[in-house]
Amino acid sequence: MSVKIISDVEFGEELPVFNPDTSLKNTSAFAKAVGWGGPRFEDHEGARKEGFPGALVPGIMGMGFLVSAIHQWAPEGQIQHIDTVFRAPMLADTPAIINAVVTDIDEEEAFVELDMTIKNEKDETRVFGTAKVKIPSS
Repeated sequence: MSVKIISDVEFGEELPVFNPDTSLKNTSAFAKAVGWGGPRFEDHEGARKEGFPGALVPGIMGMGFLVSAIHQWAPEGQIQHIDTVFRAPMLADTPAIINAVVTDIDEEEAFVELDMTIKNEKDETRVFGTAKVKIPSS
């Protein structure tokens, strides 16, 4: 369910699960677009030669996935701040599951705070963070 105004938000509410496209084709195109082309983002075998377990999802792409999850839930929301901690590499061609929960609501200022995670299909947390989002008040 998406929210339109701050009064639609409930404390402890879980945002809809978001499953981004982590295909090698998508992550490679993103890496090239931001000037980060190279084996670590474009080729599993090439990434292994660089010491990685496979081709990586660029970190800033992971942050973009978190932003997408927020906008899926609150299309009119304005992200004021997002902070992430990268615990382990996100691998291309590996499903990613984004979860988020509302941890604070300031109805007077029309802000919500979210705790967010990106996990793999083994339920291992790859990225976690917080976001502060302004939601329209009416």
